[in-house]
Amino acid sequence: MWILKVLPRKRLSKFVGRWAFKKFPKPLQVQINYAYARFFNINLHETEFPYYDYNSLGEFFIRRLKPSARPLSAAPVVHPSDSVIAQHGTIDGTVMIQAKGKDFTVEKLIQIPDAKEKYADGYFLTYYLSPKDYHRVHSPVTGFITQIQYCTGDLWPVNQWALENIPELYAENERIYVEIATENGPVGVVFVGATNVGSIILSFDRKIFTNWKLKTMNKVYEQPIPIEKGAELGMFRMGSTIVALYNKEMMGLYKDSLDIKKVVKVGQGLVKGY
Repeated sequence: MWILKVLPRKRLSKFVGRWAFKKFPKPLQVQINYAYARFFNINLHETEFPYYDYNSLGEFFIRRLKPSARPLSAAPVVHPSDSVIAQHGTIDGTVMIQAKGKDFTVEKLIQIPDAKEKYADGYFLTYYLSPKDYHRVHSPVTGFITQIQYCTGDLWPVNQWALENIPELYAENERIYVEIATENGPVGVVFVGATNVGSIILSFDRKIFTNWKLKTMNKVYEQPIPIEKGAELGMFRMGSTIVALYNKEMMGLYKDSLDIKKVVKVGQGLVKGY
């Protein structure tokens, strides 16, 4: 896999992102969309519009779903995306598991001054979004968006080889941290970029997007933005990974009733009994 180390990963990702949103003549575009759906076994019954109504593969990729496609659980915390849970567990101090024998830390992943205090000994879940998945990400909780952080970085792939060989991969890649204040403390949702992720876009702040010319920056909202559980936070223009962070106090309420499956859908409860 040496070729991954020499690929111009950021330039390649920009090219893929732009190509994906290229509009081909309608008959050809319909065939492209349908071939993509067939290849990745996408459920065409749940898309907001028929596959032939999307004017580019990129538009089809960031498709919305029918309102009934993802029922919202009554649980106080829900899964934020359609995905595979690649890793999860208690944050050991500030250390989280990337892959067998590879760790990464809260303070490296999010570089806000009080990252340790907010998430030490809490809980984390890493969600991998495959090419077939719905690629919009939703809030796992109800609260207020108080700040975000954009970190420039590399765009390593997030496949198994990379996870096992690139130290602190999630903290090396470009990413956006979204902090949500709740009555039980802060919750963090980290959008992690990867090779061929054309960009990450936030639904509540369209001035922030990745793989462009932005420098690492923090943004604190003087007027926190209200967000309901299950409301859209943002999207990946091509696939990648979400790391969700929960503080120790919140997990103290729910640690004995977590409902964690290998494959999850957005809006499903993270907590049993609802």
